[in-house]
Amino acid sequence: MGFRSGHWHFDWRLLVFAGVFLPLLFNLGVWQLNRAEEKARLLQAWTTGVAEADWQEMLAGGQLRQGQPVMLSGWYSGQTWLLDNRTRDGRAGYEVLTLFEPVSGPPVVINRGWLPAPAHRQQLPEIQTPEVLLSLQGRLAVYPEPPVLGDQEPAAGGWPRRVQALPMQRVQALGIQPAPMTVHLADSQQPGAYRADRAPDVMGPQTHYGYAFQWFALAAVLTILTLVASYKKNSERPETGADNDNDNG
Repeated sequence: MGFRSGHWHFDWRLLVFAGVFLPLLFNLGVWQLNRAEEKARLLQAWTTGVAEADWQEMLAGGQLRQGQPVMLSGWYSGQTWLLDNRTRDGRAGYEVLTLFEPVSGPPVVINRGWLPAPAHRQQLPEIQTPEVLLSLQGRLAVYPEPPVLGDQEPAAGGWPRRVQALPMQRVQALGIQPAPMTVHLADSQQPGAYRADRAPDVMGPQTHYGYAFQWFALAAVLTILTLVASYKKNSERPETGADNDNDNG
């Protein structure tokens, strides 16, 4: 009894499995690479300490990005929201969001930083807001969107108002068209600032590169296993039947 040399014999079920998961793994790797580039741009923006252009010019150019430094001149308005459930050093508190009226351009929501919450839940902290023309430095940020389950509208009344989130639509409900992004004050020395020491809470690009490598590695392993399994299908088949008759003849 002899053995034939191995040859390829692909199983359609194996090909379907690989055909489904190989593109998925590859796309996940590409997605992680794109995320790494996005995070690299964001971190680069946070390390840039000077505003690149006038606020009005930035809006007109439409090139707003998270972490981009900005400089504004204008006045704080009387509308202030207290973003609830924000902690610092294990203590509960609020982030103070106040509408700002620039000298030019649409109103913009300013995140003035964090302050501790009073001992009693029903009591709101007292907010001190400058009422004079001033200049601010900060960085662009997205609106605090509500959680997946949604967020109830705050009860109507005076200011400030406690909220769990502040999407742009809630600001628009005041009858104004605000800027497409908010601004976090650059530091606690800015006019009207509280504890404004927030750093970019983002995953570094190196982590995304690591994830991308893992997805591409899984794709490579799946390809190799598919080829090996297909080759071994008929790599060792005994010669029987007519071959044995010839040997006996």
